[in-house]
Amino acid sequence: MKKIGIVMGSDSDLPVIKKATDTLDSFGIPYEVHIYSAHRTPVEARDFAVSAAEKGFGAIIAAAGMAAHLAGAIAANTVLPVIGIPCKSNTLDGIDALLSTVQMPSGIPVATVAINGGVNAALLCSQILAVEDKELRDKLTAKRQADAQAVLKKDADVMNKLKD
Repeated sequence: MKKIGIVMGSDSDLPVIKKATDTLDSFGIPYEVHIYSAHRTPVEARDFAVSAAEKGFGAIIAAAGMAAHLAGAIAANTVLPVIGIPCKSNTLDGIDALLSTVQMPSGIPVATVAINGGVNAALLCSQILAVEDKELRDKLTAKRQADAQAVLKKDADVMNKLKD
């Protein structure tokens, strides 16, 4: 199975990344996590992106706040799918990171999830890998079914509470 590359711009992004790694762990998907900055360590970020495919990565998650150029910098140096996670900051509540991540120029796409959306970034990577992995696809299907059952149970619980 291909592994997922995870890059965060700062260790302050770790709580968001932890949600992604927990999700990948639940599906048995291997990953590698690094801290690289688009601005402070551009050479290392570029080197990671350039060599990612040959090192067995199938997709890359890039999480950053504020100017949030990391996902774009990674995407500019690889043809692997890049999923950007804009991270909330104290300045503009993550809206600055969201706009920086989602507004990529034509030709350099970055799939972007919600602010602090670590779970969805990991699920999107899982879906990408599942295109060629039936066992993983089955696990994703089972998770969707379990999620649906959880909602239906809550629905029944609410109806029972309202009857009382």
